Amino acid sequence: MRDRDEDSQVLVTRLRDGDRGALDELYERVQPRAFSLARRVTGDAGLAEDAVQEAFTQLWERADRISPEGGRIESLVMTMVHRRAIDLARRRGRETALPDPELLQPIDERASAALERAEDAVSSEGVRHRLNEALAKLPENQRTIVKHAYFGELTLSQIADRERLPLGTVKSRLRLAMAKLTESMRGETRR
Repeated sequence: MRDRDEDSQVLVTRLRDGDRGALDELYERVQPRAFSLARRVTGDAGLAEDAVQEAFTQLWERADRISPEGGRIESLVMTMVHRRAIDLARRRGRETALPDPELLQPIDERASAALERAEDAVSSEGVRHRLNEALAKLPENQRTIVKHAYFGELTLSQIADRERLPLGTVKSRLRLAMAKLTESMRGETRR
């Protein structure tokens, strides 16, 4: 049985030789992870499909430039999909759909696999439920600040005015609340 690096080199050689079957094989192997990554970046299934298709089209068009010694082809594809997804999200004015600044950083296969496992383990409904529980455990004065800031979309100055509090107090309560929420959510996802 060939190891993964050798298998990757064989695929690259076949791609460079214009073997359409190699592209199909690579697509079948990588598409689920690539689509999942693109969907997380764009927040939209249609854009995610476009990102994957554009990345594979670009790969096919530039196959003669890929070096068999350049690392695993799957990692290259994931990087290409990631870049295309960011480009599409920005082009369509969906910067707010980028869920995590870390997704804008270059990825490697281990990080992609870890993200995929985490996404599978935690549904959005489960996260929403745990977040509501964590919010309910906050002291009322901190919960109020969080609700104004994140659900009411008020600035910290607006919150200070509305609650008749010094701006520093609002900042402190928000910082404390976010630390408690972060710790609570981390603890929940470890279970």
